[in-house]
Amino acid sequence: MARTKEFDPDAALRAALDLFWRKGYEATSVQDLVDHLGIGRASIYATFGTKHDLYLRALDRYCEEVGGRAAYALSPSGPALPAVRELIRSFADEALADPDRKGCFVTNTAVECLPHDELAARRVDIGLNSLEAAIAGALVRARDQGELPADRDPHALARFLVTVAQGIRVIAKRPDPRRLRDSVDHALSLLD
Repeated sequence: MARTKEFDPDAALRAALDLFWRKGYEATSVQDLVDHLGIGRASIYATFGTKHDLYLRALDRYCEEVGGRAAYALSPSGPALPAVRELIRSFADEALADPDRKGCFVTNTAVECLPHDELAARRVDIGLNSLEAAIAGALVRARDQGELPADRDPHALARFLVTVAQGIRVIAKRPDPRRLRDSVDHALSLLD
């Protein structure tokens, strides 16, 4: 008869995500995971596979959560441009409010694991492409609604804003409020 799990795999995945996000892949040992999740090695391996498998699942979860929040924030009701502005500003606000200075898990993965980890690279691409698509969709709506000048390329602007957002998330490791806010203000001025 199979044993039932004595832990919640979803809660364990969330805890692993938090640990990897805070410490990074290389600095997180399997023993760190055992201690942080409060479950044994055998249970971790049986439920999630290797440390790398667990890392990728945590990254997938993060991308789902962040992508969902961005899609919701840029949902197709009402004026689109204020929603884009608010989303980009929220990246700086979150960076300044985070006492752990974690930055962004996708950005951290790109800095730590690329280019040598193709599986992580795919997830970084998915995360960045998802954010870019959500912003581009909102900017297309903004242009169609007359909020964004007709001569602006929504897709190029979206790529630029994603790049700015990732820079904000790197700077978040040692945030300077003026640097972050000035960068956001300047980037958003391109939407005028």
